[in-house]
Amino acid sequence: MRSPRRFRRTALAALSAGVLFAAGGCGGGGGRTAKGTTGTAEAGDILLQPLASPGPGPFTASTARASAAPSPGGAPDAGPGSAPRTAHPVSGAVPGLYGGTRSVAACDVERQAALLTDDEDKARAFADAAAIEAVQIPGYLKSLTPVVLRADAQVTNHGYSAGSATAFQAVLQAGTAVLADSRGMPRVRCACGNPLGPPEAADGKAAHRGERWPGYDPARIVAVEPGATAATSLIIVDADDNTWIERAVGDSGGRDRAPDDPPPFEPDVDLLFPPPGRPSEPPPPDTAPTGPDPSGPVEPEGPTDPGPAEPSDDFGDTPPEGPWEYEEGDPDVAPEPTQVFPAEPDEPAGPAEPPWPDEPMEAGVGDVFAG
Repeated sequence: MRSPRRFRRTALAALSAGVLFAAGGCGGGGGRTAKGTTGTAEAGDILLQPLASPGPGPFTASTARASAAPSPGGAPDAGPGSAPRTAHPVSGAVPGLYGGTRSVAACDVERQAALLTDDEDKARAFADAAAIEAVQIPGYLKSLTPVVLRADAQVTNHGYSAGSATAFQAVLQAGTAVLADSRGMPRVRCACGNPLGPPEAADGKAAHRGERWPGYDPARIVAVEPGATAATSLIIVDADDNTWIERAVGDSGGRDRAPDDPPPFEPDVDLLFPPPGRPSEPPPPDTAPTGPDPSGPVEPEGPTDPGPAEPSDDFGDTPPEGPWEYEEGDPDVAPEPTQVFPAEPDEPAGPAEPPWPDEPMEAGVGDVFAG
């Protein structure tokens, strides 16, 4: 008969093995949350997932289509401690974050929707992780854009286990086919149908577990952040000829075209260490053109008021803007516009005494212009 002490040791060993199994990303247990079982998200390990590997707990069979080999992201890692494991934040709106082939979808979206909706349990678990209702899955998938990652990217992946979604941190290899939303966030991994979420920040002690690929470098991993605004299209790179493609959001490539306003840098620019002048995110389509500060004074469009006019005569008074008016005691006849009565040179400004005698104005008009 097995002793209680030996039985206890055996149970503890089995429990420890189970924890390590979960830490490796194989769909272990964990605390239950609103979005499913946390699984390895709390274990601290990050699972490396090559582009063709379905990984632990796939929701569906692969719906990814054949794609070109990924662009190398740096020298292969020489060992676990060779470089810091830091994911660099990159906006999902940055042109060139994703690639693809012109007029060819990276994933079969229709088949993906059919595979998920055929299994009610998986549909509920997928919808729970994606924060949608199960009946919304077909429309949700069709609203996403099939593209290919062009850099190794850390995400929160979700495997399927015992009717629930198990969340764990993973690094997807460049070349992995995903479905991205209108803000450039990868939302579904096509090799397994797993829902994806933003990565969780690591404390620097997380270990990268799993199969390493050529070009893997733990110091050259991106963490995709949502773009500032929802876009109507994504600017991706054509894997065939390294040119720009504008792919409409929610389209499978049938409306691919060259962008009218291509990015001001080459498609092969470094995503992590961009050259000077490369924007971290393109401006929204409705951005006003560069110009004076809109918060400053606005110049009027019409002619501006030049201010008080210079006196048209030497009397020192500014001519009135309105029609001439006469007060009681004014002469009966107003001077003609051509009549000018110069003042004395040294006379101070202000109303001047009439230089003519007190007599009707008609009597002195001829004398002013005489000689």
